[in-house]
Amino acid sequence: MGYVFYAFGMVLIQSFNGAGDTKMPTYINFVCFWMFQLPLAYFTALSLEWGPVGVMISIVLAEILLTLISAYYFRLGKWKTIKV
Repeated sequence: MGYVFYAFGMVLIQSFNGAGDTKMPTYINFVCFWMFQLPLAYFTALSLEWGPVGVMISIVLAEILLTLISAYYFRLGKWKTIKV
């Protein structure tokens, strides 16, 4: 189930890169992976004692968040005005 979000998010992030907007994917990846996925993985794996299952759940949730944020910024269309 998570692969659908992973694939769609990857396409959106790479579309920003292809258009020359490299800042937005950097910000989105930083928020989704460093500020969301890692703390959530730590919390679910150790605090809730879910172990590897908690880590896998946090990966899927981070990819869903990445896809939603990327889709929002893609629909705004600011990537179309980037000058390379």
